[in-house]
Amino acid sequence: MRHDIINDAIADIKNHERIGASELTVEPKSKLLMEILRVFAQEGYVESAEPYENNHGGGVKIRLNKKINDCGIVRPRFPVKAAEFSKWEKRFLPSFAVGTLVVSTSNGVMSHREASEKNLGGKLLAYVY
Repeated sequence: MRHDIINDAIADIKNHERIGASELTVEPKSKLLMEILRVFAQEGYVESAEPYENNHGGGVKIRLNKKINDCGIVRPRFPVKAAEFSKWEKRFLPSFAVGTLVVSTSNGVMSHREASEKNLGGKLLAYVY
């Protein structure tokens, strides 16, 4: 039984990256999962994430490009101010210029760099490097 769709999908991505797979399918999908995968694709960590429909609510076909060393979700979803991103980078990312934090802001889901440029805070959802 699945309790957290996003955590299950991120764990599947991490496991498939470790075994060297080039693609995977994740079921079920959610809007938040699709937004997180969009940020992963924008940052170059996944090649593509294409949704598909079936009789069970659909899923996502993810093409990997073998650039992920680690990824995970952030629980609890900590609220972060725009000026505090460096504190969370130190906690979740290996280096200042390496990796991305995924943040849910009032303007949608985006990377921490984009949120910082727009001077937006939000809730931390995931990290990838």
